Amino acid sequence: MITVVGSANRDLVVTSEVLPGPGETVLGSGHLETAGGKGANQAVAAARLGADVAFVGAVGDDDAGSMLLAAFADEGVGVENVAITDTVPTGLAVITVDEAGENTIVVSPGANSLVGPGDVAAAGSLLRTAVVTLLQLEIPMAAVIAAAQTADGTVMLNAAPAQPLPQALLDAIDVLIVNQSELAVLAGSADPAAASELAVAVTVVTLGAEGAALVADGSVTTYPAPAVDVVDTTGAGDAFCGALAAGIDAGLGIEDAVPRAVAAGALATTGLGARTAMPTATELR
Repeated sequence: MITVVGSANRDLVVTSEVLPGPGETVLGSGHLETAGGKGANQAVAAARLGADVAFVGAVGDDDAGSMLLAAFADEGVGVENVAITDTVPTGLAVITVDEAGENTIVVSPGANSLVGPGDVAAAGSLLRTAVVTLLQLEIPMAAVIAAAQTADGTVMLNAAPAQPLPQALLDAIDVLIVNQSELAVLAGSADPAAASELAVAVTVVTLGAEGAALVADGSVTTYPAPAVDVVDTTGAGDAFCGALAAGIDAGLGIEDAVPRAVAAGALATTGLGARTAMPTATELR
């Protein structure tokens, strides 16, 4: 079983020929509204691969919150520990995607900002029995640390959005997942080898179209990505994280789970929106 503690957002995605610069307005070629949030996306990615997944987080008492809960139900993700608040709206992400599939994202946390140690304590039994606990940084740090310290299984942290990590959190995680810009914030260099200096047993560095690097025991192993027709890179990292967690949950070693996650991340770029092309187990095979 996988327990994901993280964010859930309503995503507004606009496609355009180019991404706007500061002060610039560009005309879009289309738009869609969908369920998103790093934590929620990663939970769905793992569930589509056959994992038993529960989500811990918060949404607003509004139409967007209802939409997100319904989306979880459609994917088979447990929501018994999702708080519903009437004090702030559901989180919102505004995403622009250009014709090359690159994106810009602005997130207004909304209800995600209210997730705290109390929510983690209420989900304590889930965290203590989960094979994998998967975390990100779109909720308050206090909740992330509490979840990492409560969990008894493998604790995985996707350190995004990038920020320095307290030692208390580093001490409580088993697998760190970062992209190169996030690694540069933590280690001062985007070179995957720099991850050897971090106080974490295993670090996985995603490399975009180049795949991913596994850094463990002082060595760096690179796994290339398959070639795909990229439509939108939004959610590729979330698909990777969910697939990596699902692989560990299924009993794979990290060396086998990483290339499987690389393939899942590549497939996720072939559709518009964070979840559209996240693969099922059959598609991934």
